[in-house]
Amino acid sequence: MARMKIQKSKHHAVPVEAKKKKQKKATAIREKIPGSRGWRGRGGGAAALVPSVREYRGTTVQVCGLWPFSSGTSSPMIGVPIGRHEETQATVCCDPISWFQRAQLISNPSAFILGKPGLGKSTLVRRMMLGLAGQGVHPLVLGDLKGEHVDLVRAAGGQVISLGRGRGYLNILDPGQAIEVAQLLEDEGHEDAAVRVRADAHGRRLNMVVALITISRNQPPTDQEQTILDRGLRRLDEHFKGVPILGDLLAVIQTGPDELRQVALDRGNWELYQAETRALEATLLGLTGGGKLGEIFSQHTTNPMQRDRAVVFDVSSIDETETDLQAAVLLACWSYGFGTVNVANALADAGLEPRRHYFVVLDELWRALRAGKGMVDRVDALTRLNRSVGVGQVMISHTMSDLLALPAEEDRMKAQGFVERSGMVICGGLPASEMALLTKAIPLSRQEQQKLVSWQDPPAWDSRGIDVEPPGRGKFLIKVGGRPGIPVHIGLTSVEAKLNDTNKRWHDTPEDAPLLAETPVPTPTDGVPA
Repeated sequence: MARMKIQKSKHHAVPVEAKKKKQKKATAIREKIPGSRGWRGRGGGAAALVPSVREYRGTTVQVCGLWPFSSGTSSPMIGVPIGRHEETQATVCCDPISWFQRAQLISNPSAFILGKPGLGKSTLVRRMMLGLAGQGVHPLVLGDLKGEHVDLVRAAGGQVISLGRGRGYLNILDPGQAIEVAQLLEDEGHEDAAVRVRADAHGRRLNMVVALITISRNQPPTDQEQTILDRGLRRLDEHFKGVPILGDLLAVIQTGPDELRQVALDRGNWELYQAETRALEATLLGLTGGGKLGEIFSQHTTNPMQRDRAVVFDVSSIDETETDLQAAVLLACWSYGFGTVNVANALADAGLEPRRHYFVVLDELWRALRAGKGMVDRVDALTRLNRSVGVGQVMISHTMSDLLALPAEEDRMKAQGFVERSGMVICGGLPASEMALLTKAIPLSRQEQQKLVSWQDPPAWDSRGIDVEPPGRGKFLIKVGGRPGIPVHIGLTSVEAKLNDTNKRWHDTPEDAPLLAETPVPTPTDGVPA
């Protein structure tokens, strides 16, 4: 008989009684471990509601003995305290200067803030300004187009410089304190530094005259005209006593000294010289006699800028429709402000004054960029040189679409680079259509994009007239490179709330007017020389 090999099946039939014993054993083991709400079953005492544990905050020295019940915060604690983390409620500290100088979290001391109107962009900047002022950094608002920062600077004992038709003058030929500082450097044996200060002052004055002519004509002056202007300014420096104005430069060109006639190539013919300088003379007459740029630049500076305190140039009186005048005034303010910064740096390099750092605020950047030709190039130069001149800066705009709405393609590319080169980008509520443009400049996860879109929603409907805030007011997402964003909510004190009121003209009664009288602050020093 042949043998047959039988292979057992891997699946054996398990008796029913053995299966029940196994389930009882597993059930008994599980019942010995309480659940997340306590012991289950009758009489077990399981909690229907788990109360939240009270949280306390303290330094590492105070809570070090509470291990393992303490946990550290995930947000940086270096810089100006701007609010609390939206998820963990931890304190969030942030400002471009501290994160660059002390924490070394960003590669350059700059920030770009984006967000829809009314969500608190200017409030965030004023919180940084106030915190940095307490750390010894001087805020500089070089052109406040809406007058939003005037109250804070005045309350902090800073200087308010008002410019506009009938409000104040700014002499673009005024070297500021450069001449006195250059003489002081020479007396102390720093001849090279003195030469650099004088050259910088001359270059800034020449560039400002060229910029005003460009805005007035809607086209730049010719090379020959720029050379004539350069020689005219140098003659004023050599022969004019005091501080010249545009009218003095016009008089030099009309007189026609030999050094100007040489560069005009008149060949000894006076009529040819007059023909070559006729267009330049007509433009300067318009700048000094009340043309479309007004008379703001035709007189001596009414309120010289100080370098040892916060300063704001209040240009809110200039109407939005006067774009040419806005562009000219903003360029003049930027040139004047950075000229003062260079003078302070020269004195500090020579050891004659303490080192000062400045925080430059460029608010409503979209309006400045659209104001006229040359504005994008000027801002582009500032964003590339902030580390070398020792200043931190913050730029504020509404959306990426505002930056990309410039008429020239080259200007649009430069404006997009402002966001890409910023050390940090702080985003408030933005519409969904902005996400495609924004993600080209900074990486954003899907969750971060949804958070920004949810913050831009309007407040709930309320027919009773109760003031209901939008869900995204005071909420921002701090982005540094490809790192996860830090969502933060800003809380204001009672004094800050009054200083940050940007809707004053909508109030029925001026209830907030006596704020500065009620608050003990240093006496304003408008117009007092440094």
